[in-house]
Amino acid sequence: MPITVLGGTKLADTTYDIANSVRFNDGDSPSLRRTIPDDESSTGNRNLWTFSTWLKRGVLGTQQAIFGSYQNSNYHTVIEFTTDDQLNFFDEYNGSKNGQRTTERKFRDITAWYHIVCVWDRSNGTDALKMRVFVNGTEESSFGTNSVPSNAGTLGADDQDMSIGERETVGQNFDGYFAETFFVDGTAYAASAFGEFDEDSPLIWKPKDCSGDLTFGTNGFWLDYEDSSNLGNDANGGTDYTEANLAAIDQCTDSPTNNFCTMNPLNDVNVSGHNFTEGNTVVNVASGERASSFATIGMVNGKWYCEMKLTNASGHDFLGIAGKGNASATDQLGWNDYQWSYYSATGKYAHDGSEVSFSGGDNTWGVNDIIGLAIDLDSGTKTLKWHKNGTYQSDVTLDEAASVTDWGAWFFACGSGTGSDDSVYAMNFGSPSFSISSGNADANGYGNFEYAVPSGYYALCTKNLAEYG
Repeated sequence: MPITVLGGTKLADTTYDIANSVRFNDGDSPSLRRTIPDDESSTGNRNLWTFSTWLKRGVLGTQQAIFGSYQNSNYHTVIEFTTDDQLNFFDEYNGSKNGQRTTERKFRDITAWYHIVCVWDRSNGTDALKMRVFVNGTEESSFGTNSVPSNAGTLGADDQDMSIGERETVGQNFDGYFAETFFVDGTAYAASAFGEFDEDSPLIWKPKDCSGDLTFGTNGFWLDYEDSSNLGNDANGGTDYTEANLAAIDQCTDSPTNNFCTMNPLNDVNVSGHNFTEGNTVVNVASGERASSFATIGMVNGKWYCEMKLTNASGHDFLGIAGKGNASATDQLGWNDYQWSYYSATGKYAHDGSEVSFSGGDNTWGVNDIIGLAIDLDSGTKTLKWHKNGTYQSDVTLDEAASVTDWGAWFFACGSGTGSDDSVYAMNFGSPSFSISSGNADANGYGNFEYAVPSGYYALCTKNLAEYG
């Protein structure tokens, strides 16, 4: 099913904004790593530490590391998602678990930012407090696996690696986004040290400015991801983390305080060779397949804009909107009611199974073309307008209201017909995975687009939705 943010939805205001995140694409084996020097002055507190990060998942059902340490095959600490999408926190010593907590709860929302805090307090006199796990401000209390540590932990020893987004020598790289990542050496902090519940919407957990209130200790750090040339920069002034397979383009404005639309791998035609990469901003469809993919945020009101760069083409490629899924795996986007698309092979638009010429003429498109799409749901006449490399086609009038569609909202969509080559759609809702040569934000200053955002249109993100959605 689609994930919808309907018109009128109000989102909690934040007095503290997180400007940036870093995007991890597991196929690239990305990581941030630091080696603790082999000397006594660098030894951390192996009995007491706190880890905190915000993250947004990209891929489900695979084992993915969040944070941990590695000294050799017998000594390591791991915080990860399991293949069952549970949160797993453990320390391992000489091949045996020295304390482990695995949540019964599963974390499968690829649209949401989760705040995760793990506390290691091995010397605490209360067993339940020796290992603690918080998610979105609430402490987890139900665990499928729950064992108490009997020894000091491995994390904190000198001459070991600490890493984010990987499990060293094993891989299991994270896929998705990290924001505001903290490690505190020598102090146990609850989640309330890093975030707070909103006063007006008390079920909403949001970040707060906590950097001046933390005691970081010997190996503590704060990664804010605000320096695109040094994504591993320790904003607390300590030793930076070294990036592997991360670049400036992996810095994003998608954050816990301004959540951007992405594509939705949970709502697509399930065909072989159809997969999602780059934090669900790139859709890959194998040659010979017909598949349509839909975005995570639905549109009922407002004026919204996105771009798509076609980086590989089947020859039958589509960009548009949908208010329902394809009726079968052999359908193409625009071949159903409540679907509209711009068809690369003919340069026409498709709706309800028919191809129609634009009033201003047809214009085919292909590899490396950037196609823009603007949807107006506020005016008396609801319209779509596509462009090719900054040149706009004529307006197309929507003949259905969002409320009558199967999903009750319109969703940005891309799709492939059967072709002789793979299709790769790099979708840009304002936090692109491809290089932008000019850089254009909307009137509120949100998003990064290749071409100027049409006047009155906005990037599809939660701050804009709160005002115009």
